[in-house]
Amino acid sequence: MVGPRAWIGGFFNRYGNKKFGSDKYLDYTLTPIQEERLQSLQERLGVPFDETRIEHQEALRDLWSAAFPNVKLKSLISEQWKDMGWQGANPSTDFRGCGLISLENLLFFATTYPVTFRRLLLKEGGKRAQWEYPFAVAGINVSYMLIQMLDLQSEKPKCLPGLNFLKLLEEEEDAFDVLYCIAFALMDAQWLAMQASYMEFNEVLLVTKTQLERELSLEDVHRIQELPAYNMLFH
Repeated sequence: MVGPRAWIGGFFNRYGNKKFGSDKYLDYTLTPIQEERLQSLQERLGVPFDETRIEHQEALRDLWSAAFPNVKLKSLISEQWKDMGWQGANPSTDFRGCGLISLENLLFFATTYPVTFRRLLLKEGGKRAQWEYPFAVAGINVSYMLIQMLDLQSEKPKCLPGLNFLKLLEEEEDAFDVLYCIAFALMDAQWLAMQASYMEFNEVLLVTKTQLERELSLEDVHRIQELPAYNMLFH
């Protein structure tokens, strides 16, 4: 199933992230580790996917191999990509919505939590809708949602979830990538719980965003593994 190109990122053009106006959220000082890791993450956000770069091509091939280890990819431009939930034969056109980091997120998910990745990819769990969400494009939307939710394109986050995320980032350098996997698994669980279909994906993503904001606002969460939804990666 293939959706319109406006599907990518269109949701968050309508639902932005609320900023907290209180000075206690705005006037905070980053620790040296937070500053270094936030800068590194922001540099990743600025890298577009370039289909002419060998390392980007290899990352795309690696993603295919992780998703379908027993199926040979015929070409980087192939109708096969639709089996993973890309909108067309050339996935590079979908990356324009979010850049290279969305591919890195998918690849991290596939290699770090392969069982959960394949369960979501193959839609193995629960009673599925007749019109399912396209897996890969949904993944790009999850990346985009997290970037907006955490206010990562500001000099430093101006929202409570973003501020608390920096504390998790200080504890684990891969916190954003792990949070991505959590968010994807949580989104799929919400999809099943809401018995959603294709046209309701935006609503499911909003519910997922709200749940993550709540969890990232908990005072007793000090590590990414302490988020309640972290357990979604192992169900």
